[in-house]
Amino acid sequence: MATSVDSCDNDEAIMMKPSKESKKRGAGKKQEEEENNTISIEDEMCDANNKKGKKMLTGENALMCHQCQRNDKGRVIWCKSCNNKRFCEPCMKRWYPGLSEVDFAAKCPYCRKNCNCKACLRMIGVETPPEKKISEENQRRYAFRIVDLLLPWLKELQQEQMKEKELEGRLQGIGGFSNCLFTFLFAGVSMDEVKLEQADCDMDERVYCDRCKTSIVDFHRSCKACSYDLCLACCWELRKGEIPGGEEAKSVQWEERGQKYVFGNISKDEKKRVSSKRHMETPSTETCNDMAVAGDPNNPLLLWKANSDGSIPCPPKEIGGCGASSLVLRCLLPEIMLSELEHRANKVIKREAFDKAINETSDQCPCFYHTSKIRTNATREAANRKGSSDNYLYCPDANDIQEDDLSHFQMHWSKGEPVIVSDALRLTSGLSWEPLVMWRALREKKTNGDVEDEHFAVKAVDCLDWNEVEINIHMFFMGYMRGRRHPMTFWPEMLKLKDWPPSSMFDQRLPRHGAEFITALPFPEYTDPRYGPLNLAVRLPAGVLKPDLGPKTYIAYGCYEELGRGDSVTKLHCDMSDAVNILMHTAEVSYDTEQLDKIAKIKMKMREQDLHELFGVSESGAKGKADDEASKISFNMENKHTSNQSTKGLDINALPSDDSGSDIGDKPSFCQSEVSHPIHDQTFYLTVEHKRKLKEEHGVEPWTFEQKLGEAVFIPAGCPHQSCIKVALDFVSPENVGECVKLTGEFRRLPSDHRAKEDKLEIKKIALNALKEVVNFLDPLPKGSKNRDEVVEVTKPKRKYGNRRGDLKSGEDQPIDEFIEERKPKKRGRSKR
Repeated sequence: MATSVDSCDNDEAIMMKPSKESKKRGAGKKQEEEENNTISIEDEMCDANNKKGKKMLTGENALMCHQCQRNDKGRVIWCKSCNNKRFCEPCMKRWYPGLSEVDFAAKCPYCRKNCNCKACLRMIGVETPPEKKISEENQRRYAFRIVDLLLPWLKELQQEQMKEKELEGRLQGIGGFSNCLFTFLFAGVSMDEVKLEQADCDMDERVYCDRCKTSIVDFHRSCKACSYDLCLACCWELRKGEIPGGEEAKSVQWEERGQKYVFGNISKDEKKRVSSKRHMETPSTETCNDMAVAGDPNNPLLLWKANSDGSIPCPPKEIGGCGASSLVLRCLLPEIMLSELEHRANKVIKREAFDKAINETSDQCPCFYHTSKIRTNATREAANRKGSSDNYLYCPDANDIQEDDLSHFQMHWSKGEPVIVSDALRLTSGLSWEPLVMWRALREKKTNGDVEDEHFAVKAVDCLDWNEVEINIHMFFMGYMRGRRHPMTFWPEMLKLKDWPPSSMFDQRLPRHGAEFITALPFPEYTDPRYGPLNLAVRLPAGVLKPDLGPKTYIAYGCYEELGRGDSVTKLHCDMSDAVNILMHTAEVSYDTEQLDKIAKIKMKMREQDLHELFGVSESGAKGKADDEASKISFNMENKHTSNQSTKGLDINALPSDDSGSDIGDKPSFCQSEVSHPIHDQTFYLTVEHKRKLKEEHGVEPWTFEQKLGEAVFIPAGCPHQSCIKVALDFVSPENVGECVKLTGEFRRLPSDHRAKEDKLEIKKIALNALKEVVNFLDPLPKGSKNRDEVVEVTKPKRKYGNRRGDLKSGEDQPIDEFIEERKPKKRGRSKR
């Protein structure tokens, strides 16, 4: 499911601000009942016939339609394939508009395995999509590629840990050297003499840093008294005199001014208040750089310092520790496991077969001739940069992809470029993704009065004021197809439903749609969540706590033209992992001339309001200031490849995003909006005007293209993008492990209450397990021997003290982009799958 064709709206990063006041939306009880009765009458007839055990006639005169279970709708078409199923004309036109009567007669939807009647949608035992057969040669080639791409990262991890282990040797006094001679002489001391305590951690348990919320894969420091855990990055920051894990930001309180204000109406008193406020709060550079809590002399974080010898005391109670002892260095894995893995990986890359597998592809991209002239139709122009060779994106047709095209995909993917695959739905059986079809698939009666029936009432986001709204799911879908507007105005009501049904239950609640989506995935070597040999997340061993990577559905309303406020979009952001997004359905909503004229007038009022609050001037005097301020959002994007899936957007002067907590329209400057990170906050949306100025003033032009029905868009981790509409699936490719690690480092520096703060992907754990698995495949251990970590899983020592662990529940897999509002650390928290 996606969004209407006249919208270019949302993405996984849409966050709902922990609720101001939840509102209920609907068309009134009477209208709602009428709508439900109209749509569900066929389902009720089907249930009634089934309960009565009504016999299905099989003669030539039988008229009962398989879809609606009725025999009073006139002529039916018999299927010549099964010679059993019949469909009436109304059902054919309503539920299968893409099939002609000839198609029905040749092979009915039931035989095509895309029947969307109530019984078939809830069929038990859905056939799983077949897995692509991977030859032994290709399995080895993919394994070699993973080793080639992950070994440099493993060496960096080894160096980081050895750096801390050397310091630990100094603290333990190994070698008998004095402190003053240590730096010069310690290199001659064997690291084998430094013994670390093995931390106790089960496979279904997640260890995280209590300060920056980053997952810990191996070395860390911990308090014996209170089991406070600290990652190495926080340790190094403390020793440099920095606040570990990043500075805290002041929280910004939302100021509710009512619906009239949202639509651009501002009273004289309000104008005076804003003018006075601007006069009193003239920003300065000094103020901008001192907004964080780090400037507060009473901040407990400022009292937490590393000792002169490099040891780190447990933090004070005010920030989660006990302050009673020093933190000791511990490891989660056997101490020699990484060095042994590196040694075996080095053996692999010295083989002749490795060189052959890695160097067998050409450096010349098949998209271009040597003269840089386009040689294939499998491209799409997405930019117009003069003198640039990357204005075109690789865009193959799903039906034309051959075995050799994977190498072509990897050429573009390894450079961090998005890839578009068209016509992906041709790979499927044609099961309908129409909203009401999905609604019927979920419309089951309660079996237990205590069970929450979440598919009848859902929580969506009103994109105009970012309030959470509660709405009947059927009414939401009707608005998706017909459009909705705000009461007393002609302004379109843009609602957004994120991650429906809950992604951890997608395959349970919509098994046939889940199977259909898997079938549509191009390049399954990367994307298949069950076996994809180049999807590193698949290689996590059984029993290990795993991130929820989808699939997830995003359904939103939209308007083709930029409204400026209330557009159902996700602003510029980066995903923590790679993602593939497929547009499975579109619906067009038209607006009459009267409504369009009203919308234009309201947009003018909103524009005047924005100019007054941002610059204290009207339209005529704002151009110079507006140009200066708008240029501030470029935030040096020229050093990073940037993807943008549409040209529709939300103006930066509009109301705030769901998770930023800042009222941009009410702040006198960008500086005072207290943005922690211009991309990770998801605060800015690059409109057509912004992109024009970026190109004119900074020479920066993002890729811009319109995602069409059935297209799959591959977005690499670390690629800033906005306005992606989809059913989405996340995956982890070996090419982008470095970007994922880099992003994890950026996220850990965000304020503690930031939506992107917590590391839910655990990229280091994924990469380490993947590398270990492929090395075992390429360089099998002799019979009878065991991996060091396999021995530890059985015989590792149990600590006598408690240990705080993350409290994520894998039974309800935590989406990577889901915001956890509150953390209650457990002394012995554990997540079981």
